Amino acid sequence: MKGFRKYLMIGLAATALSTAGLPAWADQVLNIAHPVLEQSWSPLQGGGHVARWQSLWWAAPMYFDKDGKLTPYVLASATHDEGFKTWTLTIDPKAVFSDGSKITAQDIVGTWNLCARPATKHARVNLFLGDVEGFNDVVVGKAKDMAGLVVKDDQTVTVTLATADPIFDQKIATALIPPVKISQAVDESGAQKADWWRPENGVVVSGPFMPESMDLDQGIVTLVPNPHFFGPKPKLEKVVITTVSDPITATLMLQRGDMDAATELITPTVIQDLGADFLGGPALAKGQQFWFDASKPPMDDINVRKALTMSVNPQELALAAFPDGPFTVADQILNKVPGVDPDYPKYTYDPEAAKAALAASKYKGSDRLPKIMFVGISTPTHEAAAQYIAEQWRKVLGIQGTEMKPAIETYAGPDQKSVQVFRDDVGTRVPDAVSYLMGSIHSGSGNALNKMGGYKNPEVDKLLDEASVKGVDDPDRIGNAQKAQRLFREDWMYIPYYYDVMSKWAMPWVQSFDKNDDWQVIEPWNVSIDEEKRP
Repeated sequence: MKGFRKYLMIGLAATALSTAGLPAWADQVLNIAHPVLEQSWSPLQGGGHVARWQSLWWAAPMYFDKDGKLTPYVLASATHDEGFKTWTLTIDPKAVFSDGSKITAQDIVGTWNLCARPATKHARVNLFLGDVEGFNDVVVGKAKDMAGLVVKDDQTVTVTLATADPIFDQKIATALIPPVKISQAVDESGAQKADWWRPENGVVVSGPFMPESMDLDQGIVTLVPNPHFFGPKPKLEKVVITTVSDPITATLMLQRGDMDAATELITPTVIQDLGADFLGGPALAKGQQFWFDASKPPMDDINVRKALTMSVNPQELALAAFPDGPFTVADQILNKVPGVDPDYPKYTYDPEAAKAALAASKYKGSDRLPKIMFVGISTPTHEAAAQYIAEQWRKVLGIQGTEMKPAIETYAGPDQKSVQVFRDDVGTRVPDAVSYLMGSIHSGSGNALNKMGGYKNPEVDKLLDEASVKGVDDPDRIGNAQKAQRLFREDWMYIPYYYDVMSKWAMPWVQSFDKNDDWQVIEPWNVSIDEEKRP
């Protein structure tokens, strides 16, 4: 056994290290450095840093295990009719809240309706429940409840979808829409109650841990095991989430063993400071790309897009951003999900072909091109990649005029409507190629509308629309997706960058810290601390 350790607490207002008068070191306590001083830990936000720890204290309807297998949790089963429009959800009779009361169909229906109401401001509810009949009426405020959600009995929910969806059960396998005890969370008007999720207000939860205390001024949340958890007994004795706003301070605390994990930590030297294992992890179904807005000159000419793409060496591009890894070079849109095309014709680095393509364009050469502006250059790593691209364009094509802009969400300068290159990610949180491409290259996707200037290839849309209603075992579902991706390739709408990994953001002594595509710990009850590996 090691000597005593004091917990070091950090607040946003004071970034210097200071000791807090907490109990001495104890076995199996997980200390997490959190980068933001949060004022809401409601499980109905649908995103943000808070959501990354949601699986600790809220049970999902279902979940994907570390091997990608759909696994029952609150729901014992989710079955469908032949047309994939009516689903029957059956609650596990063992599923209970932390006060021992049963999780009911009324709780599930009430929670999902509350998530969809506009005042709740759930950031991603459309991804999970957007196809439920009546969803659109609720999100625009025309109705309080979805017509397609019906309580059949205390343990059964019937869901009617507006359109067939063979993977509805996969979409609801997330702790971002966890059933809450609806009587605690909603007021008489149907709105979410303020601060209902705080322990002093008597909140009951469903996950393996429950909140013991929340000091929102200091930014310290303490969780302890839920005595009524209906799954395996947690191995950890306590979880302490502490606000550490300064990444340098967080790095130091992790090195010293005063912290065990971080919600998120990306610095230029993170691998050198904390090791490759800290940032590494399994592949994530998400890729970073540089997208062309074909509605704006010079990207309105396919030969210019060809020239710009063939001027870049994909291997060198990824190394420019992450010379020490752990991310891998992208070669197509799809990654990780079933249906990745093993014979996909990759874009190749070909300076001579690039020069020929530019000469064949209506611009004829680099001297007649307008200035090319990038946006989404929001970190030093992305800036290094964008600078590499600009240098390749200069060396191969003679292009001189380029400019880098910051994060897409914050950039609002005078040239905003002229930006032609967007660095942004696409991906999917379900292991499905059609879902991945529907959200990235289909004309109805936000990526096509907002990043690619309203890109629309009718044949791509047709293939994906047809695939989306086919069962997951139908070979045409993946076949159509692969055909659509190859057609998209011929439009030369992007420069491949890299595929993300599910960063562990935990030190080597934290065991069984596998995460899902929502950045949440998959099975929190299995997490433990190996004290022999701790400093």
